[in-house]
Amino acid sequence: MTPLPAPTDSALRRALTRAERGVSLDAVEAETLLHARGLAEGEPLDRLLAAAGRVRDAGLASAGRPGVVTYSRKVFIPLTHLCRDRCHYCTFVTTPGQLRAEGKAPYLSPDEVLDVARAGAAMGCKEALFTLGDRPEDRWPVAAEWLEAHGFDSTLGYLRAMAIRVLEETGLLPHLNPGVLSWEEIQRLKPVSASMGMMLETTATRLWSEPGGPHFGSPDKEPAVRLRVLEDAGRSAVPFTTGVLLGIGEDYAERVDAVLQIRASAQRHGHVQETIVQNFRAKPRTAMQAHDDLELQEYVAAVAVTRLLLGPKARVQAPPNLSDSTELGLLLRAGVDDWGGVSPLTPDHVNPERPWPNLAELAKLTDYAGFTLRERLAAQPPYVLQPEPWLDPRVRPHVEALAGPDGLAVEGRLPVGLPWQEPDESWTSTGRVDLHVEVDTVGRTGDRRSDFDAVYGDWSELRDRTTSARDGHSTALTVGDPEVHAALAHAETDPAGLSDAEYLALLGADGPDLDALTALADTVRRDVNGDDVTYVVNRNINFTNVCYTGCRFCAFAQRRTDADAYTLSMEQVGDRVDEAWAAGATEICMQGGIHPDLPGTAYVDLAREVKKRQPGIHLHAFSPMEIVNGAARTGLSFREFLTELKAAGLDSIPGTAAEILDDDVRWVLTKGKLPTATWLEIIGTAHEVGLPTTSTMMYGHVDTPAHWVGHLRTLAALQDRTGGFSEFVLLPFVHHNSPIYLAGVARPGPTVRENRAIHAVARLLLHGRIPNIQTSWVKLADAGTKAVLQGGANDLGGTLMEETISRMAGSENGSLKTIAELEAMAAAIGRPARQRTTEYGTPSAERIATARSEEGRARLTLSITPS
Repeated sequence: MTPLPAPTDSALRRALTRAERGVSLDAVEAETLLHARGLAEGEPLDRLLAAAGRVRDAGLASAGRPGVVTYSRKVFIPLTHLCRDRCHYCTFVTTPGQLRAEGKAPYLSPDEVLDVARAGAAMGCKEALFTLGDRPEDRWPVAAEWLEAHGFDSTLGYLRAMAIRVLEETGLLPHLNPGVLSWEEIQRLKPVSASMGMMLETTATRLWSEPGGPHFGSPDKEPAVRLRVLEDAGRSAVPFTTGVLLGIGEDYAERVDAVLQIRASAQRHGHVQETIVQNFRAKPRTAMQAHDDLELQEYVAAVAVTRLLLGPKARVQAPPNLSDSTELGLLLRAGVDDWGGVSPLTPDHVNPERPWPNLAELAKLTDYAGFTLRERLAAQPPYVLQPEPWLDPRVRPHVEALAGPDGLAVEGRLPVGLPWQEPDESWTSTGRVDLHVEVDTVGRTGDRRSDFDAVYGDWSELRDRTTSARDGHSTALTVGDPEVHAALAHAETDPAGLSDAEYLALLGADGPDLDALTALADTVRRDVNGDDVTYVVNRNINFTNVCYTGCRFCAFAQRRTDADAYTLSMEQVGDRVDEAWAAGATEICMQGGIHPDLPGTAYVDLAREVKKRQPGIHLHAFSPMEIVNGAARTGLSFREFLTELKAAGLDSIPGTAAEILDDDVRWVLTKGKLPTATWLEIIGTAHEVGLPTTSTMMYGHVDTPAHWVGHLRTLAALQDRTGGFSEFVLLPFVHHNSPIYLAGVARPGPTVRENRAIHAVARLLLHGRIPNIQTSWVKLADAGTKAVLQGGANDLGGTLMEETISRMAGSENGSLKTIAELEAMAAAIGRPARQRTTEYGTPSAERIATARSEEGRARLTLSITPS
């Protein structure tokens, strides 16, 4: 971006007039307004402040607290002053040598943390602001050694433990500022904090990338990295504080861009609870000690423009200790409505030369400017008053203990420690646990779409982003297409060796070309698998359908209060396992929603319950999304969590939650679910610890054939490395009740031609890597299933006994198949059927006999009702 030259007087007047009229400003107008100067009545800056103040006042009135400016009474806990970054203006960060000279350890000890927190609680503080350097163990061996000696895997692991102790022993609400976090680390820290934060600071990449820049040599200050954290916090529904740092070398265009980036993320997710506009202050003994402080009028103009760009609903914060007390009234005129955290006990460790104002004096200055000062909590009122999905259930009681009916803090109330523990309520039976039966006979309730806009937000941006993917979906090529013929000829000798362009040509085949493609895939299938059509006698157990991940294609997920919401008790899960064994099943396939109350240990408990009931049954359970959830909630790494699950009885993992392994598509589909790299990491780690997995692809929504080829290539590459995939399962998108379809974003699933083509191409591309291609009878129905069995697929999956997810999406193909029905599908195309185990072996004679016995057949078709 190129900064504008200083604007003309007429340009500045035009921009001011638009601001005064409340018209939305573009980037050029905002940059123009940053030049406003002059505080005398009628001068440009005076007019700008008045316009910004009106916007702020309207927002406070709309929020039900006109004239109320807030602050949070806090203690500042600097967990460590070590950092891997080298910011040229920072005095917070130090070195191990300096710490040794001062007689200090690399980290505050647990006792030191609690001493500060207890003292703050006694003085009426309600927030514990944890601040620390980014990943110091990556730069300083002494940090890694300290952590290992004290039993922690990382700085973030120690932070998590200290946040829990502060909650339990003092009742202070942790607000965490640990710097750059991965998506998984956000999940790990959300259950122990009321809010989190990270300053965006600037989007001026040159200040990071060019030698001499204030962020040069600081890996965590790359703007793209920090914007990704801001997005991931939104996807994770974390109340988040961010902001801009002004005067470090950015130009006016870059200042505007940073605010607009924050606004865009806030509009997408609603998670930005306050935006800090912080002015640079030069500090001695830093590389920028001779750099001028930001001039006052320039600063307040930036505050006012930030207010105008962010609008009335935003909370705009200015640190009161970084301005002289005589200047605070000017900041309020500019649209500020929050002073941030102010401590009566601890200094501002980031700006130690700037003491906090006395709280009584701050209240006087605020009152003098015409406002009332009120104490708030670490989470702003909207997140306190509507805690789902913003506050983790384990933190919510701590927040509610300090909150008044308006969501602000109860003045004078002292915090009291409360247990932080995994709740047990999730194992009580709630809602209709026989939903797998009722949904076929009664149908889903009609209230699922009435609150669509409130739940899913504005879909216009998503619709725009996916127009090209939907409209550009390839149509069938003409019959006798030479590209298809050339690709088929190549595939006859090297099925897995085609180029992307050749596979794409095959995916467009139709008519006789499509018949030729499926015939070739069928030949390859016969060479690999023989003519047997295989199936497993299994039972699906969806132990809860309460889920808050926000997947836009899913009609299965319910909120706690939805009429169809249910969570099975541990006993009910066990009873279903016993029933499945009595019916001759060899496998339990178990998955559930990401329930906000579900403890991470529940997955281990479920595995143990299954094996306690029936030690001989194969447990195929827990999607990668569930693995992320469990690992985050237990504080274990993926490898540690998977190893613990395996020890508890888990035998293999369903490779679901893959959807399409392309992050652009995944953003449209899932918003808050795990990115491609994380899915691959979890599956690869499962293979490494000895847990085989399936692999899947859900197709026919906002994707294109190019995405399908890319997905298959990604699976093939992982299989080449680990060899852990047992089968590939193609899952056509079922659109009927899917939110993304009802919003007009996705198309209504794949066509019959596409189903045949993708099954055939999957057989070819994965040849020599993944031997089994499975078809989904739940989604394709009998006719579609038979068609793909004649075009590359060899496996029918399982009997299921109950299957909730597809049916709630609108599938009309039932909840179970009997052995006779599965074998009839194979017989209809002239092929034998064979019962298999999960590992594609042969079940014991006892299991086969039980499944085919009269009692087994009766149990297989039994409608399960609540225990």
